[in-house]
Amino acid sequence: MKRHSAWYLAVLLVAGCGGGSEAGEAETAEMAETAEAMDEMEMADAGLACVVMGDLDGRQSPLQELSFSYDGGEGLLCYGAPSARERVVMGELVPYGQVWRLGANEATALHLSAAATVGGVALGPGSYSLYATPGETEWTFHVNSEYDRWGIPIDATVQSTEVGSFMATPSATAEMVEMMTFEQVDGALRFSWENTQVDISLGM
Repeated sequence: MKRHSAWYLAVLLVAGCGGGSEAGEAETAEMAETAEAMDEMEMADAGLACVVMGDLDGRQSPLQELSFSYDGGEGLLCYGAPSARERVVMGELVPYGQVWRLGANEATALHLSAAATVGGVALGPGSYSLYATPGETEWTFHVNSEYDRWGIPIDATVQSTEVGSFMATPSATAEMVEMMTFEQVDGALRFSWENTQVDISLGM
């Protein structure tokens, strides 16, 4: 869910008034690509960028980015997105009661341009990793200061750099979610995979 610039919204409105010609549609598409590049430049200028270790080609769990806004700042969430592929996810592929990297490949990273409260944990501007301990009725999320690393192992050394944790209650998704995803919904970061979703509150 990208937050496009006000410039992008303005030019799309102007372009839309020109009718539905192929030339107009091509110009609108080009404007959208330009705005997408501008958003990426804004994120880079704010020091928000995903850490990539190794080659992205051929990964079964592709790198996904969620850009989001909150009061006073911009954020970027980077995560490897695994798919269910006919496997039972919660409770089996992702065991209950065991700490999990909340995705695949690199650590799931949260980049913040300004101070924010994530799940009730007060964080300064900077970069963090998120881990989780899933449960049938309650999840524990762990916020860690080490983010530029591979997601496993989550050993005692990694856990020693935890800066806070919080609880959240899972709920059922409206339909099966094949590929793990995050989106911003009503001021929260929503995790969804298989038949489970969990909202992580986000604020100042």
